Parts: sequence; C-alpha cells; structure tokens
Amino acid sequence: MLLAVDVGNTDITFGVFNGVELAARFRFTVKVPRTSDEYGELLCNILVQKGYNPSDITEVIIASVVPKMMYSFTSGIIKYLGCQPIVVGAGIKTGIRIDTADPKQIGADRIVDAVGAYGQYGGPIIVVDYGTATTYDYVTKDGAFQGGVISPGIRISADALCNNTANLPEIEIKCPGSIIAKETISSMQAGLFYGTLGQTEYIIRRIKEEAGIQEARVVATGGLGKIISESTDEIDIYDADLTLKGLQLIYSKQKRV
Repeated sequence: MLLAVDVGNTDITFGVFNGVELAARFRFTVKVPRTSDEYGELLCNILVQKGYNPSDITEVIIASVVPKMMYSFTSGIIKYLGCQPIVVGAGIKTGIRIDTADPKQIGADRIVDAVGAYGQYGGPIIVVDYGTATTYDYVTKDGAFQGGVISPGIRISADALCNNTANLPEIEIKCPGSIIAKETISSMQAGLFYGTLGQTEYIIRRIKEEAGIQEARVVATGGLGKIISESTDEIDIYDADLTLKGLQLIYSKQKRV
C-alpha cells in the first residue's frame, strides 16, 4: 500500500492508498519539533488505530514545504516503515510541465495540487488551495503550469488580527450570515470570510481574463475551502483530497527498482 504525505506549514496530512483508492486519511500538527523516533512511533500508532499494520505500507511519497523537519521525518519513515520515500522535487516526473521563470521556486504543494486537478479534471484549470497560505494556480489545456498567486491564508489573517491588536479576540472562522455585523466577533468573521470570498472571485476572474480562458474550470481544496466554495459560483468543484490524489498520481509515474 502507498502512504502519501503532505507536509504543510500547519499540519502533516496522510493518505493510505490501496491501488488508486484512498482508503484512509489522518493528520497531525507540525508545530511540535519531533525526533525521528517520535515521528515513527506516532505514525505507526495511528496506522494501527486505523486498522493497518505498519508493514502494510510498502511505498511512501512526500510533498513538503517545511525543509527543516524533513531529515527527522524521513528518518522516522525509513526506520519504522522500512521504506525509502519518494520526495517531490526538481527532476521528478509529474505529468505536467512547469512553465515559469524558475521552476525550482514553485512549492511542492502547488505542483501536487496542479497534478491532482489536471489529472482528474483536465485543463485549462485553475486550482485554489486554502491552506496556511491561499494559492491560485493556472494549468493550460496541454498541461503547462503557468504560475499564479500566493496570498495570506484565512487563519494567518485571523491570527494577525488577534496578535497585533489589543482588544480583538481569537475567533471561529465562519460565515456570519450578514456582512453588516452588529458586534466585534461577527465583524471580524465578516471581514475574514467576505474578504476571502471577494479576493477569490476577483482573482479567478482576473486570471481567466488575462489568460483568455473563460471556459476554464476551477477546483478548490484546503480545510477552509469548503465554506468559500459553497458561497460562490466561481468555484466549480471542491475536492478535500486533491493534494493526496495528486501525490498518488505522481507516484504512479515513477519507476521504482
């Protein structure tokens, strides 16, 4: 079985694939520094809780945007799962072409999302990922990654409001129902939600206009993408597992000896 791993700035997300079927998913935080043994033991314990023996995992593929933790993390996988993981990076076969000024600067998460979207839904396509940062990327009809937009994520904006003001509290991120809010918490929720919604709609329309791709589909992913996608006609598809599916597609293109 394949273990696909998305190492983000906030969480590590895991997907267990039985062939092309995503059989299980789970996650844990990256905020706590861990040793290779801690990563390995935690991973094995969660696999057992999900009903799998760690020996069931025969292959691992990783996309990471957190280089400083990769040595301990990959060492834990090698020691506890007995697998040498594939790490998404320069030179790996993806099935799309990176048509940017410096392909090495494009984050692995953006590439994997693009592969997942293009592989499942074809092109032209715009991919929006509501993660720690919100990213908007454009892939052409013939599979060329053209680049896109990176902006602060919803949670980053919420944390900035709380941490850089004297009287604004931590809040739950949700749609408050009305943009004309009557008190502080709903005012903050309105700013975060409708601000992100407005940004989403404007950026998608602008990408379509500049690229001349009015017919392009738009797929969104990321934990907070669901509440945004439910509130706009600019997003055609919400796929919570897009990144994991992209990792499985990239894995399928590699020749393992």
